[in-house]
Amino acid sequence: METNQQYYSDLAIPPGEYLLEATTEQGLNQADLAKRMGRPVQAISEIIKGIKAITPDTAIQLEQVLGVPAHIWTGLEANYQLTRARQQAQQQIEKEAKDVSRYPYAEMAKHGWVTKTRKPVEKVKELRQFYGVASLDNLPRVRSYAPAFRKSKQQNLSHEALAAWLRAGALMAEQIQTKTFDKKALKTLLPELRKLTLEHNNFQQKLTKMLADVGVALVMLPHLAKTYTHGATFWATTDKAVLMMTIRGSWADIFWFSLFHEIGHILLHDKRQIFLEDGKTDKETSKQEQQADDFASNTLIPAKPYSEFTKRNDFSIQAICNFAADINIAPGIICGRLQHDEHIAHSFNILREQYKWADNNC
Repeated sequence: METNQQYYSDLAIPPGEYLLEATTEQGLNQADLAKRMGRPVQAISEIIKGIKAITPDTAIQLEQVLGVPAHIWTGLEANYQLTRARQQAQQQIEKEAKDVSRYPYAEMAKHGWVTKTRKPVEKVKELRQFYGVASLDNLPRVRSYAPAFRKSKQQNLSHEALAAWLRAGALMAEQIQTKTFDKKALKTLLPELRKLTLEHNNFQQKLTKMLADVGVALVMLPHLAKTYTHGATFWATTDKAVLMMTIRGSWADIFWFSLFHEIGHILLHDKRQIFLEDGKTDKETSKQEQQADDFASNTLIPAKPYSEFTKRNDFSIQAICNFAADINIAPGIICGRLQHDEHIAHSFNILREQYKWADNNC
């Protein structure tokens, strides 16, 4: 089997050097050549020095005066400019390689998102391909990654890691087949989604299919270090929502609250927005976040029954289990809510369930 390999010179030779050789061989000096071409002597001098490019018009004139085909001159110019561009690109890669430690490369390689390597320059090339950018400097300006680079209250947040998490989710979502988004069908599905809280650790396949059937691609990804994010929502197309989740912290009640919080964004808010959930208040989206919080709280535990339950002030294990059975939800969800509202101690975790990653499933 033959393989086509292309080799590129790393030496940028201005076509003006060849022009100087050609004129010398024909006994012409720069002034003679300029007069024959009807061009200023300065223009010829700048071409020879590599300051001025050989344009197609100039190439045709050189063909007529020197007898060297125009495509030779334009080819020499193109090769020269391309070699210079490659040199500049290499310099940019080497510049970016100095800061490559900011990226969670080892974690990304572990997940198979990039090829394992210790060479900084190779890491830059892999990262560019993964993120889909010509330069890593462009990441903050790409709409898909912009939320990851917002100022955060988490002082040691890795913006690059958060952008990687979002990118991996977007790539995974592309592989998930969904039906056209149906807002009404998603609302109708909410009670069935709540019931999945009772299925302990065996719900992901059902959850993924149920959401795909209403136009939502569920992506489950382990969190990356220093991302502090447990969920995200964005739109792949106008007909396909993407809901990203992790089980950071492992508590089931936090997972389900986060899930319904993200569903709240899908149902209530603008498709042009990208929402990242890190448990911190963002001034730009505080109103939407509160609406999503309220949606999640009331969907999981309806306000009126919850109010009546808390008024009885009986938060024993049996009382919590009875109330959970009455509203058809896992007791751990009730327990987590009671802890959040400071009705019971945060150490009261006997009813709370924890999830673990296993075979890429939660």
